[in-house]
Amino acid sequence: MSTGAGGKNFDVAIVGAGILGLAHAYWAASRGHSVIVFERSPQSRGASVRNFGMIWPIGQRAGETHQMALRSSQIWTEVLKDAQLPYHPTGSLHVVYQPDEAEVAREFCARGPAHGYSCRWLAPREVLDKSDAVIAAGLIGAIWSETELTVDPRRIIAELPRYLSAKFGVQFRFATAVQSIQLPNIVAGGETWTVAHAIVCGGDDFETLYPQLLAGSGITRCKLQMMRTPPQPHGWQLGPALAAGLTLRFYPAFEICTESLPRYQARVAREMPDYERWAIHLLVSQTADGALTIGDSHEYGLAVEVFNKDEIDRLILEHARTFLRAPDLSIAERWYGVYAKHPEAAFVSIDAAPQVKIVTAPGGSGMTLSFGLAEKMIHEMGL
Repeated sequence: MSTGAGGKNFDVAIVGAGILGLAHAYWAASRGHSVIVFERSPQSRGASVRNFGMIWPIGQRAGETHQMALRSSQIWTEVLKDAQLPYHPTGSLHVVYQPDEAEVAREFCARGPAHGYSCRWLAPREVLDKSDAVIAAGLIGAIWSETELTVDPRRIIAELPRYLSAKFGVQFRFATAVQSIQLPNIVAGGETWTVAHAIVCGGDDFETLYPQLLAGSGITRCKLQMMRTPPQPHGWQLGPALAAGLTLRFYPAFEICTESLPRYQARVAREMPDYERWAIHLLVSQTADGALTIGDSHEYGLAVEVFNKDEIDRLILEHARTFLRAPDLSIAERWYGVYAKHPEAAFVSIDAAPQVKIVTAPGGSGMTLSFGLAEKMIHEMGL
């Protein structure tokens, strides 16, 4: 079919200009297809701009999902370099201060390499040599991984469309909601477009397109609270992205720690009930302008509470101050994000109609899995 450039005939239509939609546009366009992307908002404003900006293979479940994350990280690096967009390839540290945290971390470092994780245990001095942001008092050690990188999600999601347009001729229609898909026709913004394939990356919008299919998919919503400091003074750098011991009980990668993890999880649930109630773990990343992003919490359910809880922010900051030191830990911004999540699957893909695929619910790993997942989906569609 092709066409593009000013016409209304395209090989592929993408619904949603978040990171999943942009990644699918990249793969379809890089294979020579004409691509149009529809975004209902004037700019992307969902989960793709409300996160840490972490590309985080270290957290993904061993096996296919972890391999997809590594592949995605590779493509992220290629795209960012080609687009001349900033990123921090600093790796990550999971810092631990409690004996049972250390047991989990050490077990992961022992078992992880056999599962494909590039990780090793660092003693306190080695941790402090890698990071000026880690509090030394009480530090037992850390998991070091070199595979993680960080981007500024607000900047990257805003600028990737310009790159895709300039590099591949991808067309974008912002502030243009898709109302119906009956291939070869798509009705969007009151106009009709002709396309051969459609990929719906609508995030946590379960109601607009294919509501019955999504209602029966098992996916739900997750709300998280996050905060950001002002840019750190004098060019101060965080170094590796930081994760606290609480994160060990959150990401599925650590399920391989079958000896130590259950004991740690039970202790946290018993002794830190408020952190368990709100599923709080601690991550810290740095944006291109030097600000620190700190979070986060997790509240699950289809009906998202629109009001943030001061208690959650307080708990996050209290725990952050047990391991994180920086010149300025005042809070300049607070927000919440919402993403789609399946209780068991790493993502959800649904064949909604011939040549129409829904791709959603990568949980909190949308940035991490995006380019690898999109490559898989484009291949499955024979594009």
